[in-house]
Amino acid sequence: MTASLLSAQRVLITGASSGIGAGMALGFAEAGAAVVVNHFGQADAAEAIVRQITDAGGQAVAAPGDVSSPADVAGMFDIAAERFGGIDILVANAGIQKDAAFTELTLEDWRAALDVDLTGAFLCAQEAVRRFRRQGLDPARSKALGKVLFTSSVHQVIPWAGHANYAAAKGGVKMLMETMAQELAPEKIRVNAIAPGAIQTPINMAAWATPTAKESLMKLIPYGRIGQPEDIASAAIWLASDAADYVVGTTLFVDGGMTLYPCFARGG
Repeated sequence: MTASLLSAQRVLITGASSGIGAGMALGFAEAGAAVVVNHFGQADAAEAIVRQITDAGGQAVAAPGDVSSPADVAGMFDIAAERFGGIDILVANAGIQKDAAFTELTLEDWRAALDVDLTGAFLCAQEAVRRFRRQGLDPARSKALGKVLFTSSVHQVIPWAGHANYAAAKGGVKMLMETMAQELAPEKIRVNAIAPGAIQTPINMAAWATPTAKESLMKLIPYGRIGQPEDIASAAIWLASDAADYVVGTTLFVDGGMTLYPCFARGG
């Protein structure tokens, strides 16, 4: 990844203190962007990401905040404005899981997942669009007025028993993204999503930490390996860059072929 791909651009990445978000923060910085590292209650981890970026010669700042709180969301963007003069790219990445069998899923856990994974994405995207409009187009930074990139999931299309709230939220993200893209494209605001498959992060350690678990997981991935945060970062950087300027309203699946339903390779 060349440092010029996102040179002079500013990106806010929510949920960037660990996992996929941390990988994207490091990748975007390597590609030349100034990075706002959002976190919620993980200040030490976020500051560690910031130090890693700045020690390598990049620009970064930590921004605490709950994506489901409008006031906190505005505060994140204020930090971006104060430190870097504005924002060019939003990566709405923050997400949680609250898993349970359908009849055991509590209303509290249903709402928690929807609040972060869908409403949080909406609030951050809404604030980003307002800021893009206020800033105006700067062709020296990007061909677009602004870019919004959602971290969705293969589960926006693959049903997932025991995870009804998460799957519903990601299905909602898909339609939110597409509707925003349709509405905002005439303003040169590009809206897209990236849908990871199985990525090796601490949140899903149970799925890959033992040989037995990993063997079961590999049956779902035709490409034969579990994804890494860097796989998502590389795809997200391209999608947010001017190299993808004609890509609007698209979900880019980065899943090793999981959405090919490999169980059908041997007959339905």
